Amino acid sequence: MATIPITKRGAEKLKEELNRLKTVDRPWVINAIAEARAQGDLSENAEYDAAKDRQGFIEGRIAEIEGKLSAAQIIDPATLDAGGRVVFGATVELEDEDSGAAVTYQIVGEDEADLKLGLVNISSPIARALIGKEEGDVAEVQAPGGVRHYEIVAVRYA
Repeated sequence: MATIPITKRGAEKLKEELNRLKTVDRPWVINAIAEARAQGDLSENAEYDAAKDRQGFIEGRIAEIEGKLSAAQIIDPATLDAGGRVVFGATVELEDEDSGAAVTYQIVGEDEADLKLGLVNISSPIARALIGKEEGDVAEVQAPGGVRHYEIVAVRYA
């Protein structure tokens, strides 16, 4: 099985979600199923059907998270020494050559990505264009609105 890169912070978030699913959500849905069963006829019991659906979702999510964590390669950006190159986990300050707008992104795993927080997926077009580049290089990114050019202002490992 291929390893999945994930930052230390991303792995902790997945572990927290897994713990919540196992200690809070799973017992709650088991109780909801028991209460619905106590109401009698299950063939027309909407609460029972809803609780069983929720249980299926919870069990599926638990299995998905456990699978991801077992295949995870946890990378702590603070311990990286890539000699100024952009690698997984790096935080990159960019300047759009056309507009002059400054943006900062951290390259993270699929489960951690959140563009509003400046976290971009390793397989996104911008991350793929940045990987391997260094401070001062220009990355050409194929965006939906056309090709964009970003100058790499700084690369940090934090």
